[in-house]
Amino acid sequence: MADAQLASALVDHHRESLALGQVLTGSGGVGKTQVAAVLADRWWREGRVDLLVWVTAASRTALIARYAQAAAEVTGVVDSDSNDGAVRFLAWLASTPRRWLVVLDDLVDPADLLGLWPPNTPSGHVVVTTRRRDAALLADRNVIDVGRFTPDEATQYLRSKLSDAPHRSDEAEALAQDLGHLPLALAQAAAYLIDQDLTCSQYRQRLRRRRLHDLAPHALPDDQAAPVGLTWNPSIDAADERTRGVARPMLELAAQLDPNGIPTELFAANAITTYLAERVGRPIDDDDTHDALRLLHRLSLVSLDSSGRSVRVHAMLQRVVREATSAIVLRTLARVAADALMLSWPARGDVGTSAQAFRANTAVLQVVSESSLVGADFGVHPVLLRSGSSLGEAGLVAAARDYFQSLQEISTRRLGPDHPHTLFTRGSAANWLGRAGDAAGAAALLAQLLADLSRLVGPNHPYALEVRGHLANWQGTAGDLAAADSGLHELLIDQSRSLGGHPDLMVTRSNLAFWRGQAGDAAGAVSEFEVLLVERLRVLGPDHPDTLATRGNLAHWRGQAGDAAGAVAAFEELLLDRLRLLGPDHPGTLLTRGNLAYWRGEVGDAAGAVSEFEVLLLDRMRVLGPDHPETLGARHNVANWRGRAGDAAGAAELLQELLPERVRILGSDHPETLATRQNLATWRGKAGDIAGAILALRELLPDLSRVLGPTHPDVMFTRNNLADLHGQAGDATGAAEVLRELLPDQVRALGADHPDVLRTHEALAHWHIQAGEAAGAVAALRLLLADRVRVFGLDHPDTLAARGNLAHWQGQAGDAAGAAKAFTEVLADRLRVLGPDHPHCMVARGNLAYWREQAGDASGAASAYADLYRERVRLLGLNHFDTQAAAVKFGYWRTKASPQGGAP
Repeated sequence: MADAQLASALVDHHRESLALGQVLTGSGGVGKTQVAAVLADRWWREGRVDLLVWVTAASRTALIARYAQAAAEVTGVVDSDSNDGAVRFLAWLASTPRRWLVVLDDLVDPADLLGLWPPNTPSGHVVVTTRRRDAALLADRNVIDVGRFTPDEATQYLRSKLSDAPHRSDEAEALAQDLGHLPLALAQAAAYLIDQDLTCSQYRQRLRRRRLHDLAPHALPDDQAAPVGLTWNPSIDAADERTRGVARPMLELAAQLDPNGIPTELFAANAITTYLAERVGRPIDDDDTHDALRLLHRLSLVSLDSSGRSVRVHAMLQRVVREATSAIVLRTLARVAADALMLSWPARGDVGTSAQAFRANTAVLQVVSESSLVGADFGVHPVLLRSGSSLGEAGLVAAARDYFQSLQEISTRRLGPDHPHTLFTRGSAANWLGRAGDAAGAAALLAQLLADLSRLVGPNHPYALEVRGHLANWQGTAGDLAAADSGLHELLIDQSRSLGGHPDLMVTRSNLAFWRGQAGDAAGAVSEFEVLLVERLRVLGPDHPDTLATRGNLAHWRGQAGDAAGAVAAFEELLLDRLRLLGPDHPGTLLTRGNLAYWRGEVGDAAGAVSEFEVLLLDRMRVLGPDHPETLGARHNVANWRGRAGDAAGAAELLQELLPERVRILGSDHPETLATRQNLATWRGKAGDIAGAILALRELLPDLSRVLGPTHPDVMFTRNNLADLHGQAGDATGAAEVLRELLPDQVRALGADHPDVLRTHEALAHWHIQAGEAAGAVAALRLLLADRVRVFGLDHPDTLAARGNLAHWQGQAGDAAGAAKAFTEVLADRLRVLGPDHPHCMVARGNLAYWREQAGDASGAASAYADLYRERVRLLGLNHFDTQAAAVKFGYWRTKASPQGGAP
């Protein structure tokens, strides 16, 4: 505490040869005088000084008069001229061996001490209390900053003052917080409480309803000179006079903002300098605002940090200033401050302390001046929307969701439900609800908003068209790919009619291409993005953010279409351009690095992907912070690729560490939290704990279905993984059962031709086969074959393979003759499509011979083995093991078919 610092400094004074005195500096109301008085009283009572002189240093005249009086008291000589007495007093201090302490209390102007500083002697001490922080005053002196109490000190102070009636302390801690832990305010509040027989909670209620002036006690405690509402007035008046009217309005602006830190750049914003110029009637520039801030700092009305980039103002001083300002001026100040914040807001992508400071100042401004920022004559001030978006950009998606929901309620209450700004805040609230993980909820809210927009302005109003685009995207994210596709197609038609060549058409085309890829047509997405890229290059140029984004989308879907190496090359080129245009720390650059690492892993370099994601994780932590969702995503990727590099146990361990962080930051129902649970189960299974993985997925599925809906792609993907784990555990029948239940949901959600549906057909047949269930395998393969014929055609290699598998399992199901007949047709088509030398033709010949054999068709078997033997001789050679096996089979069945036999 300050009194302890002062006592220590005075004790050590003789060791500080350069210390010319102790200066207690601080804002009004922090208790500088009380600190000096306590120490002076204690030293006097303890006999540590022989002379104590207390000087009220309000002016040079007062200083000289008190010095002359002291000279008369210590020398017995009264000077007719006070100046002579002051000189004699200082000379006496310099020469006397007696111990003395001079306290210069409440020094207003350091210039008043010119030639009047007490001398620096081994036996003397000087203590100055002042609100000033001028360099000339503080140089070569021991400076003690006297601040407000700590929270514990403030609470304890109130309780000690109210100890005679402990029930009055019911909300002492909260009241101390309300008063900003300011000693002067606490002392006067305690006196008022006792005078009026109130509890702390009752005083807090009055504090919310009344002005500070109305809460001053009848008699001020501790010999205080003025109520807290007036204690800063002399300093404010002095600052305003010296700056020719600039300091007061700057302090009034600061009173609207965050007491814990206002960016100094705000005071140089055009909105503020223009307003100041109107107030003072002359041009104001950056030098004027800089000098005014420095003067306010020297007078302890504000505090500038060491960098000069942040201003702090005590909350009680802010309240005093606001209460002394007219309502009309306050409304203007709020709008000016909001305009300055909006004009000076850091660029999008800045998620550090700068953006956080702007959000904090906007939050305080909204609390003290909400009616000035949301009103029927101007709507919702843009800075409120910017602050909410900034929360989301910083990764605080849940906070952004809650912020916009609150702003929507405020706008509805103050502007009405049909005001354009209310409708806009509804759209923002819906979009951030989706970003926070509730895609279906976002789609529902946007559908309701679109209905209201259609009623009010029509479905083709620009904002209605924008909402339709968001609605389609959230429908797709929620798993309704068909609704997304149809909604975007209809939107594109209406946009073409309403907007002509507007850039929004390219945005819709980009979304259409994306959802086409998500629906399983990666090649189609590539084609659409290629066309879109040409147009964006022509219209926007190569360096436009939308052009860069299109290049990223094109690279991604090339990889999804099977060209992983092409994706790597494209992302490498894109990364160079992002670095050139945006720098290494821009979110777009970091995103591209993540995509590049992913596709490098997909081309086979899993270890390299792990290394790149680990480096990217460090950069995301440095740029975005450890709790940003993209930082959490980087941790997820490190774990996933570590597993793919062969360390399944390490992957599971990292995901186990990540899961509670995602729950804490995003919530237990966020899709990314659920994805972490899903991947954790998968890697546990691959690490050997298959039973635990199955249990974890079965516990996860109800949560996934509840949050995302039962037919969401992520739900179906998890069900597919569950089937695979059952199979790995040796439960092929259980795997087949899971897939049988999954298949109709997939068809309903994705359509019969979606690649995921085809893969499920194939997996279902596989697990029937593994379970030895021939009839089930035949049924599954018939469905798979029908899909492949419809999607790929009769001659596609995958269709031919499915026909061969079906024929084989027909035989296993007991229909050997049917299997032989089917392989006859398969062989003919394979020869026609693939050619006689293709290995699959040789396989078909062997299967045809085998199933004729199993059907008891000795003649047909002999003929088939003869053909197989001739082809193996031609392709493999006479002495190949497979050739010799075919010869043995031919000889056996030739004998069976005809005892006389014949050469193959």
